[in-house]
This record gives sequence, C-alpha cells and structure tokens, in this order.
Amino acid sequence: MRTSIATVCLSGTLDEKLLAAHAAGFDGVEIFEPDLVASPDSPEAIRGRAAELGLSLDLYQPFRDFEGVGPELLEQNLHRAAAKFALMNRLGIETMLLCSNVATARSGDEQLAAAQLRLLGGVAEQFGVRVAYEALAWGRFVDSYEAAARIVRLADHPRIGLCLDSFHILSKGHNPEAIETIAADRIFFVQMADAPLLSLDVLSWSRHHRLFPGEGAFDLATFMGHLVRTGYDGPVSLEVFNDTFRQSDPIATAVDARRSLRWLEHETAAALGTRAGGRAARMSTEALPEVDPPADINYVELRTGELAELRRLLAQLGFRSHGEHRTKDVELWTQGAARVVLGAPDSAHAQPTVAGVGLSVADPALAARRARELFSPEVPREEAAGEETLVGVRAPDGSEVFFGVAGGAEPKWVGEFRPPDAADAALIDRVDHVNLAQPWQHFDAAVLFFRSVLDLSAEATIEVAAPVGLVRSQVLHSSNGVLRIALNLVPSGAAEDAILPQHIAFATRDALALARTARERGFQPLDIPANYYDDLEARYQIDPDLLAELRELNVMYDRDESGEFLHFYTHPVGTVFLEIVERREGYAGYGALNAPIRLAAQYQHRRNTSRGVDA
Repeated sequence: MRTSIATVCLSGTLDEKLLAAHAAGFDGVEIFEPDLVASPDSPEAIRGRAAELGLSLDLYQPFRDFEGVGPELLEQNLHRAAAKFALMNRLGIETMLLCSNVATARSGDEQLAAAQLRLLGGVAEQFGVRVAYEALAWGRFVDSYEAAARIVRLADHPRIGLCLDSFHILSKGHNPEAIETIAADRIFFVQMADAPLLSLDVLSWSRHHRLFPGEGAFDLATFMGHLVRTGYDGPVSLEVFNDTFRQSDPIATAVDARRSLRWLEHETAAALGTRAGGRAARMSTEALPEVDPPADINYVELRTGELAELRRLLAQLGFRSHGEHRTKDVELWTQGAARVVLGAPDSAHAQPTVAGVGLSVADPALAARRARELFSPEVPREEAAGEETLVGVRAPDGSEVFFGVAGGAEPKWVGEFRPPDAADAALIDRVDHVNLAQPWQHFDAAVLFFRSVLDLSAEATIEVAAPVGLVRSQVLHSSNGVLRIALNLVPSGAAEDAILPQHIAFATRDALALARTARERGFQPLDIPANYYDDLEARYQIDPDLLAELRELNVMYDRDESGEFLHFYTHPVGTVFLEIVERREGYAGYGALNAPIRLAAQYQHRRNTSRGVDA
C-alpha cells in the first residue's frame, strides 16, 4: 500500500513537514497550498527537496468553487486553473484536488457541472495533469461521493476522476458500499481520516476534530475493503485537520500517522479475509503478526522521588519487599500476582509516574516484531548474565511496555531479587487495571498505540467532571480481560491544580477486609465526603450495615445489572496514587459515577497539603 500524508496534518514549515514525512517512512505527500505560498523556496526547489528525501509529490490541493457557475465566472475559473496547472508542472505534481463548490455555484444541474468539468479536463490535458473531484460533506449542491461519481461519468474525460475521502463519506452516514461500482481508473486519489462521533455541524467537525485511523470511531476497514475491491492501487493518503496535531512535534505526529496507516492496512487485510471479491485487487494489504492476548500483567513500574512514602503505602496494603535488584537500581514489592517495581526518577521519567508495564506473552519476540512494524521505538535494556531477557517498546507519552515469557508460577526475573519478607495472607490477587494520564498532545496517539501494538479493543470515550474541568477518559482492554488500560486527558490549562488520574488499581477478593487490615497498619485512605454516602443510600438503598462500613472505611460503591463494585484510594504521592478494587459477580466497569467525587477529594487533599492544612 502506497502511503501519503497531507502537509496540513503537521506543524512547522513546509521543509520541516517534508522532513517529518520522510522520517516516518511515508512514500509521498500532498502539498497543501497555504504551505507552498508561505514557503521561501521555489516550486523547483521544493520538488528537488522532496526527491532528495525520496518523497513523491502526490497531490496539490485544494482548488475550490469551480463548477455550477455562470459563463463569466467559469472563464475566470478556467484561467485560475491553468495557473495552478502550470505551478503543478513546476512542482512535478500530476494530480490536483478539486472540492465541490460550496460558495459560488448557482445551479445543481449535474449535466452542467459535468460539462464544465469536461472543459477543465481539456485545460488539464494541455498541461499533462489530472483533476480529482471530491464531494465535500457541506457542498452546496454536491455533497455525496455518488453524486460526484455520476458527474465524473457524465464528464467522460480521461483527465477528470474522483477523490474519495472517508470523512466526507462517513460523517454524512453514507454507505460506502457503492464505491465498488466505480471503475478503478476513475478513482484518482483517496484520503483517509477517522473521527470521534460528535453532534456537531459537519464543517466544524471536519476542520477541528479529524483523527488518524484507529483513533476514532469510523469503520475504516470496511471502507478500505470496498476500495480495494475496485482494483484501485494508488496512494492512500491522510488528510487530517486537527488542532492538537498542528501544535505538536511534526516528527512525532508523522510517526503516529504512519502507524495508523500500517494498522489500517492490517485491519483491511482482516476485513478482506482470503478473498478480495469483485474485480481483482491490486493493492497489497499485509496483515501484522497475530499476537495472543497477554496471560498476565508481569509487573508495573513506578518512578518517584518519594520512594519512602510509596514503600509505606505498599507495606500498609500488605505488599512484601524483595529488596533491590542485584544489578539495577530498582526494588520489587509483591502480593499475590501483583508485582510493583519501584525506582527513582530518571531522565525519561522526571516526575512521579507509572513508568512502564510488563506483560507475560506467549511469544515476546513476535510481540516485539509487531510493535516494530507499527513504528514503535525499542527501549534498550542492559542484562547481566543469567537475567531474563525482556524486550520493550516506548509509548507516545514515554512510558514503556516490556514483553516477557508467559508460564510458570511467577516470572523468572523475580528470582533476580532476594526472597520476600514474611507477611500475612495475601488479600490482593493481581493488577486490575492501569490508569495513565496523557499530556494533551499524546492522548489520541496513545489510543492508537495501545489499540494497534497490543491489539486492544477501545471502549467508548466518557467525560468526567472534575474541579478543574472535564477529564476525558477512554478504556482499552485485551480480549481476555487480563489487560485493562484507562487513558485520561486532563483539561488544558489545568496543570497547576489538576490531580493527574495516573494510578495502579489492584484487585482484591475482599475490599472491606483489606481496608480494615490496612487501617490497623496505619493506612489513611483518601477521605470521601459524608454527602457521598447519603447520596449512595438514596440511590441504591444499600443494606444499612454495609453502608455504615463503607462510610467508616472510606470505601466507594457502585453496581449495575451484572454485579457490584467496591473500591478505595490512597492519597496521591505526587501524581501517582493506588486504588484497591473488588469486583463482585460480573461487574466490568470502573465506578464511573464515583470518579467526580474521587477527583474532587484528591483536589481538596492537594489544596490542603499545599496550604499546610492537616488533611
């Protein structure tokens, strides 16, 4: 599959955008006209620069408001097009994007539009270029790809074809199945974009909220399946208007974009199965290595300058210390199958943070190969003789994912620490889920990373009210439910006061017993206001004895049709905190109704602490 990206997707100058596309491994780029106009380089220099970087210049865009106009404006439009065609010759670009008219069209007559496009094709013929006609979702008369296809057929000119844009088609709810009725040689270009499902006017939706494939909610694999069945084998390009991407590092964004197309290629191959159907497919769609879901969360790693406080919390919760690693500056704490590696901040993890997750998998080498094919940077790791080999990759936010061999009562690397201290019977069984706060520029990239690299399924995004604004949250999970990762995006501008929802949740069989035992060891949970328990009583009509115990121990409660959920929190240590959860029967949620109360309680605790008030 030939890959391309529109320069509008990236921040920086045109040259910086070309460098980013090259660094990420794209085959070509679309030149967005404002990038060219703002560039100090001549078209010839830009053409040479792209060639030097091994990039084809695949499309010049956009050309607007051409068809459906009166004779006088048509003449002006043809003159305008000739100037752009001459410019394309200087750039070495063969195809120009023509958007359906949104402003100057006075007629929706498709015969008229076709006749005018035919004239445009004649001018394009003189310059040896092509025109790809695209139906904008907000076009004045032409707003569907099927209407655009009819007009192109009526124009019947070899220089006039179609551009198919997934956003314009899927945002309107149009069925992409009819793509298969279009001749491959009439499809001149294809642009892909994902998006969240929003109740928003389509123009604002398009200009600000597009995403790379795999980061939104559109069914792009089915769309691509229809495209491949036509026999189309031209570039598959990304045209993503997104305010965040246009403020982020261009190379990081380009790598995220390239990962999205590799994931889309894999999903398309799966959608097609062993049979392309219809006309013979010419576009290659190679699947990624298939990986089994993790058998276990091997470990979680916390990096903090407040190690003494975290040690105290873990001990109060019943974890046992294994001391320091024999060659590495980290220590291990365990309880049941939950393993926590503690270390001081380093250059990669300057703040208290969930620095990494280890996964037990059937084939670590295969998991790492899949990650590499998805453009994930490897994490170097020194290993002394006799130490277990773990292979790791880095997520967009800098956190790490390592793969170890599944099997056995515990991972081999645990033996690289001393035997644990004696402790009471374990009440914690394992890690339930990992909650990672994401910087504003990494949230969407993180969704794609975990979805594609670890083959996780994404649940619906929710927004949680916090004292500093709305926190956006999205959970991804493995098919066997072993791995659950919650990604949270704190409101922009809230860094001073926001408690970052970054934590590890541990599963227990008896949250109340653990809360009581931990309190006997000196544990002080996050204080939950009395109003919460009054509301809980009204909402669920809980047994009075249970409600009294929940209130006494600061344990929160939720339930649904499947079961019950009990959970409590530690105070934050910097930006890291711990959660204990008990899932009764088939409860699979995360206590979403309790999240605003937890965020408010953490906010109040932080305010009190900063003022020197006894919390």
